[in-house]
Amino acid sequence: MNEKQKVGEKAADYVKDGMVIGLGTGSTVFYTLTKLGQLVQQGLSIKGIPTSLQTEQLARELGIPLAAFNEIDQIDLAIDGADEVNPDLNLIKGGGGALLREKIIAKAADTFIVVADSHKMVDTLGSFPLPVEVVPFGMEMTRKYLEELGGSPKLRQKNGSAYQTDNGHYIFDCSFREITHPGDLERDLNLIPGVVDNGLFVGMADIVITLDLHKEIDINSRK
Repeated sequence: MNEKQKVGEKAADYVKDGMVIGLGTGSTVFYTLTKLGQLVQQGLSIKGIPTSLQTEQLARELGIPLAAFNEIDQIDLAIDGADEVNPDLNLIKGGGGALLREKIIAKAADTFIVVADSHKMVDTLGSFPLPVEVVPFGMEMTRKYLEELGGSPKLRQKNGSAYQTDNGHYIFDCSFREITHPGDLERDLNLIPGVVDNGLFVGMADIVITLDLHKEIDINSRK
């Protein structure tokens, strides 16, 4: 069993019968979803809210029942991955392009659990380029404003064209080097006209499940 599988499957232990679960996107949470699919086949009753079209397709293949926001009253638990996690449990997310839906679901959840292999744990955020989701209209000006904040934005590409999110937006991957004040940067980015949201998740993660050198599973909790 590899590292991602260990932490991904551990998150499934928090899922209880009758819960509404935010279903994340990415290579580590893939194992959470696979485990949940097995538990559903064994009788677990849950409803899932997927964070991406990719996750929606996978959940259907695994037999996990899905629901829409207008069909539920609350999200009990959201489980997702991260590209970087600092000691304060602040995150960079969005490497998979689903950051907007991920943030909407994480915010709506009573508890937000992050699964991350040990390589994602960092002292300071910023080595991983920060994804910023923007509307296509006027993106040239949006790029200029991102540069004025100290970022070096690069338009994400796929198959030779601008990558489009599930929401029809573009993503600038921005190098800010060291992000020492993630809350301030998150706010400043979202004040730029044309920015839909960014991949800084500040003060949102309640629990981070990762591997530790001294014990196989390390659970860091804000609560």
